[in-house]
Amino acid sequence: MGAFIIEKINAPFLYTLKASGEEFGAGIKHAIERGWLDLHESGTYVRISKGRD
Repeated sequence: MGAFIIEKINAPFLYTLKASGEEFGAGIKHAIERGWLDLHESGTYVRISKGRD
C-alpha cells in the first residue's frame, strides 16, 4: 500500500468533524505510537501499517 498525503485525513478531521488542530495532532501521534500509521520523515505523508494491536 502506498503513502498518501496527510491532508487526506487532516481536512476531513478538522472540517467535517469540527476537531481542533491539537486533537488532530494527538490523534496522529496516538496512531503512530500504536503502530497504525507510519509517518514519513518529512511529516507530509503517512502510510497505514499493519499495527501492533
